Amino acid sequence: MKKTRILLSSVLKPINDTRMLEKLGSSLAQIPQTEIHIAGFPVKEPQTILPIQFHSFAYFKRLSWGRVKVQWQYWQLLRRLKPHLIIVSTHELLFITSLYKLLHGGKIWYDVRENYFLNLITQNAYPYIIKYLLAYAIRGFEYLSSSFINFYLLAEKSYAAELPFLKNKFILLENKFKQMAKPPYLPKRYPIKINTQQVKLLYSGTISEMHGIFETVELCRHLHQENAGFSLTIIGYCAIASTLQKLKSAIKDKPYITLIGGDKLVPHSEIIEYIQQSDLGLLPYQPHPSTFSCTPTKLFEYLANGLPVLVQQNPNWANRVDQYQAGINLDFRTVDYQQLLRQLQEQVFFPTGVPEDVFWETDECRLIKLYNKNF
Repeated sequence: MKKTRILLSSVLKPINDTRMLEKLGSSLAQIPQTEIHIAGFPVKEPQTILPIQFHSFAYFKRLSWGRVKVQWQYWQLLRRLKPHLIIVSTHELLFITSLYKLLHGGKIWYDVRENYFLNLITQNAYPYIIKYLLAYAIRGFEYLSSSFINFYLLAEKSYAAELPFLKNKFILLENKFKQMAKPPYLPKRYPIKINTQQVKLLYSGTISEMHGIFETVELCRHLHQENAGFSLTIIGYCAIASTLQKLKSAIKDKPYITLIGGDKLVPHSEIIEYIQQSDLGLLPYQPHPSTFSCTPTKLFEYLANGLPVLVQQNPNWANRVDQYQAGINLDFRTVDYQQLLRQLQEQVFFPTGVPEDVFWETDECRLIKLYNKNF
């Protein structure tokens, strides 16, 4: 029987990207007669026992002509592999992918991870005129390519209402947690009660002001003043040099705060190890239209690993946290630290254990069903 060749591709996401490799790629690789290829930003090639091949684009800086040249490399890769299914994980590859389908056939699934239009017009990453030009250009590409796209994979439930080009051709595949290996220590016992004599706080993932990195530092500073047993690990990547420099200045006189990564990407497996070894996970996302309706990936990661959380007040997250008694909702900018310490001393977390619906396997079945229906 002929194998179905599947290519998952992105420009800025690395070839070991969690969603492309550990979730979509690994799930599809388990289906008989599939051949999986992943193309993306160059990093050390991951080790896997699954039949997955990796293709790294040439290294480039985020704002450079190298980012444009990737389009040609991608076109050459398409012509060489001749994939039957292309899963595109970024708007930047929509035009080339649609052109390939027009000339050579195949099917396209667009893995929608972000509402790029909303992100651009509500964030200040670019000057006013440029951000609107980019936003409408991207939305135009998404509209024009919609007739070529067979299905949309939505990472967020809110996208179904926010994106007008979906045409009811979508399924929801949230960024839930997938355990790739057994943890190297004894599993946790539930319910969990935090020992406030020594508390290891954790901030993981994207390091940015909008994600609340400086509120995190301030929270730890106050808690450490109240109780010297509090410490903080910050692990992740910071794309903005000025933010990273500001962070380093803020923690240079705080030996109880450790920074891992910063200007370097950190392997996801290493982040998971810190999640499994910490006592309290922090999600200090500052209220913003581009993130308000989204569920942070690390919320799934923290809940799946039985890590109690402190979460910025948000009704979309509060319902999930409260449902499992998994943490405390608060405003990171107006914290009553004495009250917070009392809550941490008294509250019991995860009384019924880790919830099942935060694991990728609950969504994986929908992905496999979609594949079997189309191939």
